[in-house]
Amino acid sequence: MEDKSECSCPHHPCAACKILRRRCVEKCVLAPYFPPTNPFKFTIAHRVFGASNIIKMLQELPEDQRADAVNSMVYEANARIRDPVYGCAAIICQLQKQISELQADLVKAQVEIMNVQTQNTNLVALICTEMTQNQENINSTIESPDHQQAYGNSNTSLEDNNVYAPWKSLWT
Repeated sequence: MEDKSECSCPHHPCAACKILRRRCVEKCVLAPYFPPTNPFKFTIAHRVFGASNIIKMLQELPEDQRADAVNSMVYEANARIRDPVYGCAAIICQLQKQISELQADLVKAQVEIMNVQTQNTNLVALICTEMTQNQENINSTIESPDHQQAYGNSNTSLEDNNVYAPWKSLWT
């Protein structure tokens, strides 16, 4: 008969108890957060924080915050092992630098968009000015006495005079 003071899975103690070589009791604070299938998670946190500190931190927190605390401890421990001096601070600084660079890139892109829009507006204004001038030139040519003598006083449309000919190369 098995002892009821052990976890619901007496053959599979949590990773923390297995690594610490102790009996995993039914109300083990570490069992929900360090499953036997992932011993590396506890090993990393234990190496940096120590088992007693992990247990103490978890006991001081409400149960609904414990999973996030364990994830934070494991993340901090991984960062501290990779960079013993700065730990997570190095990652935070790197991410802040990346954010600053991306914000600068965004500003550059917005300026470029504004420049293209301004160029587009200027081009449209130039085209309109040129078309107006061409139309005025055609009208003055049609109304001139020399034109009326040569071609008569016909009411031709602008399309017949091919007002759009100078712009045809822009559209093809």
